[in-house]
Amino acid sequence: MVRKAIVLHSEDNVATALKELHPGEEVQLELGTVTVAQDVPFGHKFAVRSLPKGSPVVKYGQVVGRVTQDVLVGQHVHVHNVESCRGRGDLAQRHDGGATDARG
Repeated sequence: MVRKAIVLHSEDNVATALKELHPGEEVQLELGTVTVAQDVPFGHKFAVRSLPKGSPVVKYGQVVGRVTQDVLVGQHVHVHNVESCRGRGDLAQRHDGGATDARG
């Protein structure tokens, strides 16, 4: 059987497509079967758990962004519904551990 996608870390909430995937296509993963809800291009991510708006997107066991809208299992996860958390001065940590905006 040819793998269609891979989950790279046990804490990931997204899988990476190893081929172009289409709605209704079932994908066998280590955690079970996920039915793809939208077209997912090769190399792109799709949700393996429901992600309420603001939830972290975890890939490689690391937070790689946050969803900007509710994302259901099997939906494409990409720039249209994810914002990066890296290199954002508006999310910089204050010395006391609280978040601050770019103005300080």
